[in-house]
Amino acid sequence: MVQTLFGPQEQKTSLFSRLKQAVSSTKSQLVERLDLVTEGRQEIDPALLDDLEATLIMADLGVKTSSQIMDGLRDQTHGGRLQDAKEIRGVVEQEILKVLEHPGNGTAKRTVPQKPPEGQPEVILVVGVNGVGKTTSIAKLARYYQEQNRKPLLVAADTFRAAAIEQLDVWASRLRMEVVKQKAGSDPSAVIFDGLKAAKSRNFDPVIVDTAGRLHTKHNLMTELSKMCRIASREVPGAPHQVLLVIDATTGQNGLSQARQFIEHSGATGIILTKLDGTAKGGVVVAIARELALPIQFVGIGEKIDDLIPFNPRDFVASLFGA
Repeated sequence: MVQTLFGPQEQKTSLFSRLKQAVSSTKSQLVERLDLVTEGRQEIDPALLDDLEATLIMADLGVKTSSQIMDGLRDQTHGGRLQDAKEIRGVVEQEILKVLEHPGNGTAKRTVPQKPPEGQPEVILVVGVNGVGKTTSIAKLARYYQEQNRKPLLVAADTFRAAAIEQLDVWASRLRMEVVKQKAGSDPSAVIFDGLKAAKSRNFDPVIVDTAGRLHTKHNLMTELSKMCRIASREVPGAPHQVLLVIDATTGQNGLSQARQFIEHSGATGIILTKLDGTAKGGVVVAIARELALPIQFVGIGEKIDDLIPFNPRDFVASLFGA
C-alpha cells in the first residue's frame, strides 16, 4: 500500500523543502493574496467576504469548493467566533486541511485500496488521458517502490500507442527494471495476464500497469479498461488493489470532467497529481479532493525521477501557509 509517511526525519525535511518550493507560485496566488485582501481591515463585512471568495476561485479551488470554505467562514462569523479579519487566514487554512483530510466530506462512496493476499503481488493500474504525464509518472512510481526495497514489474498495457510501449521500455532500461510488453495493437488484457503470470512466478511486487490514455468519449476503450480489471482480479484476488488516476495540475478544473469518467469505469482509489510545480493554481488540489472524493496519493514536483512524492495533506497546507 502507499506509504504516506516520509520516513526518517532528515528525508522528511528534504521532501518538505522541495514541496514548499514546488508550491511557491500557488502560495503567491492564494495565501499572499489572502493576506492582501485582509491587510488593514478590521471588520469582516460582506465586501471582504466577496473578495475572499474571488481569491479562492482565482487560485483554482473552484466555485463549489470555494463556496464550501466560505460557508465555514460565514458560520463562524455569524456565530461570533470569528470577528477579526486577521484571523481569516488561519480559518481558511483549517478549512482547506479539512477538505484534504476528508475528501468528499466522507459521504461519497469510493473504492478503497485493498491489500493483496499473502504471497501475491500488489497490482496497481495507472489510468488517465494522454498528455498528463502518465507513463513518466509510472516510472517515478516504480522508482519510489524500488526505494522501498520492493521489486516492481512494469506492464506496458497501453498497446494502442506504440510510443507508449517504447517510452516505458526506455524507462525500464534506465531503472534496471523488467517490463512485460507485446507489440502495438495487442489485447491489453493479454499483456496484463502475461505480466501477472511473470510476477507470481518470479516474485515481482508491485505490478504497475500502464493503460491507454482513454478519452471519456471513447466508450469502447472504457469497456476495455473494465475487462482489464476483471482479468487482473481473476489472476490475483482483489486486483487491481490500487487504481491511480493521473491528473495534470496545470489543466485545473478542466481535468475534472474527464476524471469523473475514469472513476466511474475504473474504480479509481487515488490520484497522482503531476506538474504541481508548473502551476500557480495548485488550489486545484483542494478542488480535486472535494469534487472527486478521492485521496491524492502522490504529487509530481519536478522532472527528475525522484520528483514524485507521497502527498501528505498537513505538509501541503503547511508549505502554503507557513512562513
